[in-house]
Amino acid sequence: MVDTLDLKSNGIKIPYRFESGQRYMKALQVVNLWGFFDKNHVPSMSKAENQSASKTSPLKKSLVQWVVIGLVLGGLYLTGLHTNVIVGMQRVMLYTGLFNAQTTDIHTLDGPFLSDADYNFSMLTSDGKRQSLRDFEGQVTFVNVWASWCPPCVAEMPTIETLYTNVSDNDNIRFIMLSLDDEPDSAIQFMDGKDYTMPYHFPGSPLPHAFNSTALPTTYVVSKEGQVVYKKKGIADYSSPAFTRWLIELSEVGD
Repeated sequence: MVDTLDLKSNGIKIPYRFESGQRYMKALQVVNLWGFFDKNHVPSMSKAENQSASKTSPLKKSLVQWVVIGLVLGGLYLTGLHTNVIVGMQRVMLYTGLFNAQTTDIHTLDGPFLSDADYNFSMLTSDGKRQSLRDFEGQVTFVNVWASWCPPCVAEMPTIETLYTNVSDNDNIRFIMLSLDDEPDSAIQFMDGKDYTMPYHFPGSPLPHAFNSTALPTTYVVSKEGQVVYKKKGIADYSSPAFTRWLIELSEVGD
C-alpha cells in the first residue's frame, strides 16, 4: 500500500509504504528532521499497524543504525572534518589525565646511546637552515616525531607547546619537533596557523636507528650523555607538572 504525507511547505507530497508502523514513524522522523511536515496533517496508525511495529526485527533496526553511522562517518571523511572530530575526542581524553606522561616509565628506561653516525643525522629548520643532531649533543633533547595529518599528533601538540614554554629559559633543554609530512608546506601552514613557538624540523637524511618507530607520534628524551632515557609511542600529555619537573631535574644532572 502506498500513501502520501501532505506537507505544509509548498504542498509537497512524499510517498512511502505502510509495510510496518515502525517504518512509518521513521519516515515521519526523517521528514520532521528537516522541519517540513505539518503535525496536523499526519494520519494516525491503525491497531494492526501498531502491532506490526512492535514485531519489527531487531536485526533490521541494527542494520539501519549502522548504515546511518556509516553515512555520517563517510560524510565527515569526504569533507575532511573527520580529523577535527578525532582530534577533539583525543584532547578530551587528554584533559581527563588518563594519558599523562608517567615519570615512573621514564626512570626505568635504559635505552641505547646515540652513535657517531646518529649524531650526523641532518635536519632542515622551517626557514631552510641545515642542522645536525650533533648541534644538540651534550644537552637534554626532547624529540617528537609527528605529522600534520596525524590526529593524535595534532591532539598532543598543545601540551608540548606548554612544556616548551615552561622550560624555554633552560639552556640545557632543547626541542626537535621532527615533521614527517611529505610536503613541508603542510607542516609550516599547520604550525603557523596554530601560532606555536617551538622550533620544528624536517629530516635531511635517513632517521637514526634510535628514532625509528612504527607509530606516530613517537616521543623521545635524550640525556646529556646521549642516552635515550624516554620513549613513548602514541599520545600523551607533556604539560603535566610531573613531566616538567623530571625534564628539569634531568637537565641539572652533572652541573
